Amino acid sequence: MTVDKAMAARVERGEFPGIVTLVAHDDDVRVDAIGATAFDGGVPMTRDTIFRIASLTKPVLAAAAMLLVEDDLIDLEEPVHRLLPELAGQRVLARVDGPLDDTVPARRPVTVEDLLTFRMGFGLITEPEYDPPWPINRAAAELELTLGRPEPRTPHGPDEWIRRFATLPLMVQPGEQWQYNVGSLVLGVLLARAAGKPLGEVLRERLFDPLGMRETGFWLPEARARQLPTHYATDPGTGKLAERTDTGVQVWSRPPAFPSGSAGLVSTVDEFHTFARMLLDRGVHGGTRLLPERSVELMTTNRLTPAQLGTAGSLLGGSGWGFGMTVSVVADDTSAPGRYGWAGGYGTTWFNDPHERLIAIAFTQVSDFLWSGAAEEFGRLAYIPWRSEEKR
Repeated sequence: MTVDKAMAARVERGEFPGIVTLVAHDDDVRVDAIGATAFDGGVPMTRDTIFRIASLTKPVLAAAAMLLVEDDLIDLEEPVHRLLPELAGQRVLARVDGPLDDTVPARRPVTVEDLLTFRMGFGLITEPEYDPPWPINRAAAELELTLGRPEPRTPHGPDEWIRRFATLPLMVQPGEQWQYNVGSLVLGVLLARAAGKPLGEVLRERLFDPLGMRETGFWLPEARARQLPTHYATDPGTGKLAERTDTGVQVWSRPPAFPSGSAGLVSTVDEFHTFARMLLDRGVHGGTRLLPERSVELMTTNRLTPAQLGTAGSLLGGSGWGFGMTVSVVADDTSAPGRYGWAGGYGTTWFNDPHERLIAIAFTQVSDFLWSGAAEEFGRLAYIPWRSEEKR
């Protein structure tokens, strides 16, 4: 079974209306656009269909951070309160599910590296349940910080957002645990402060323009925003796929109040492939070095301790975490350790396998793609053409 046939079969079964896949082995790039942008009234998927890439924003943000490290605008070991003084003196909950006024001092400041590795002491709670109604989560919701799902969006600009976030204690001691998502939100504010310009401009000048990623960004012209595929996810009440209406044209056709370094970008498979290729080539694009090789190594190497891997929960699935992305730490049925990448909650996934010189990208806008077995099947089948040809 090939990637295109397997994904086409899932489209025919109604698992998602359409998908665009890209699988590249060195210079051999294969793209398949299958199905349509919506179940009813959509247009055919094409190679240049634009997608909300959600958490695939995180590795892009990490790369931008490493560029500012190279410029000496930030340092991985420095406390974040140098650029975010609002966070100076944040205390830590004595118990993560306890009252907000029961706190202890932080043992050390939060560093820039803590943000990149999601060990800042604050993040989504996924075990034993997702986002339990504990005081810290209720307070964050009342402050309209949007720390988890990206829509509906926070109405606050970066300065007001960080001011509000600073009124909360940390959940756990800095450096202690891996906790998802919030580190990238704080990091986006920090990078803008360091560069002295909005995050979108930082990404455009340092990454998107050098890489030729003309459409990747935090918003789109209205005509292009109207071409975004419809977002679907299973309605827990009915158990059936339902259209999500909180991420439509009106959201994406204007600059956001808060450019989310966690989940705020749109892109195409070819433009994201350009970014992925730069990482696979260890920081080089078109014969020119964009990122230092050491920066790519830091991004794509597991930074978590064995104890932190053990307490990370099901989200990592036994993998490690580098800067803004997951990194496999043991061999599996598909590859040796060292495969890296991530996925986005709207139904996007990507990985690089540096051992096989393989890049695999699949973009849908159906969240269930990530846990229905479809993403896993795509990742497994992405290897088959190359390995079959090598045996000939």
